[in-house]
Amino acid sequence: MSGVLLPALPPAPLRVVFLGTPEFAATILHALIVGRDDVVGVFSRPDASRGRGLAQTAPPTKRLAIENGIPVHQPHTWKNGQAIDALRALQPDLAVVAAYGRLLPQAALDVPRFGCINVHASLLPRWRGADPIRRAILEGDETTGVTIMQMVLEMDAGDILHQRPQAITPDDTGDSLEENLAALGAETLGEALALWRAGRLESRAQEAERVTFAPPVQKSDGRIDWTCAAAIIERATRALAPWPCATTARAGQLLKVWRARVEEAPAARAGTVISVDRDGPLIATGEGGLRLIEVQAAGKRRMAAADWARGARVEPGEILAD
Repeated sequence: MSGVLLPALPPAPLRVVFLGTPEFAATILHALIVGRDDVVGVFSRPDASRGRGLAQTAPPTKRLAIENGIPVHQPHTWKNGQAIDALRALQPDLAVVAAYGRLLPQAALDVPRFGCINVHASLLPRWRGADPIRRAILEGDETTGVTIMQMVLEMDAGDILHQRPQAITPDDTGDSLEENLAALGAETLGEALALWRAGRLESRAQEAERVTFAPPVQKSDGRIDWTCAAAIIERATRALAPWPCATTARAGQLLKVWRARVEEAPAARAGTVISVDRDGPLIATGEGGLRLIEVQAAGKRRMAAADWARGARVEPGEILAD
């Protein structure tokens, strides 16, 4: 699909406002701070309650902004006009968004002189939405990547400006892939801005027939359905670590499965412990077997599944299920 060449950005440093919240976004923000443009403000989600004491914890982007003397705004809503006024007061040339966690109204998108661009952790139009990284692993994608896109009112539906692919390895977890894509996102954003300044950046519309969606992962998504194929369950153990984690139960007690391996296994009722040896328990699934490698029983630390099975006296023929 042919693209439309964008007018070149001015060579002088731009006034950039950044909107983002988690560690993924902080990696992008750091690249902007050390780059040639001036980050004049950061917007993040409000501080969140964390830990047993429910202490208020600042998002990674807020902490990074404060360390670098950049003003921070944490609006609870964009509906009353105050956040838009704060954005307008910063007189931005460009807004860069990465994992902000809120949809921006059109009035906000219209403020920056050169618009708003988003660093999205997938190769759009595949995996629009809040959880593209984990959805890519869950679905068994072999490749994902990063897209720099122009923002419009519809979620992740704007024109594509620049993309870079990233292979998904058989060992990738949600965390490891997110870390890799954050670094790639910082590089891809820098490339896009350089191309834009040189007058060589093109925008192209997304192919509507290829759109897929990545809704937020819920805690219930972690519950293992042993009637699924072993390959599907194994992908869930990687995609859903560290939250909500793939879970099952043994004798009514929660068991988190942190790592597992697909193996051949004789036919048996799904969830049945087929064997227990020094490699860990082998569990029957709807297709193939799943060898448990690392688990965590309720109230216990993570440990080798073989050690857990020995200590818990797991026997062949038992059924793991919620």
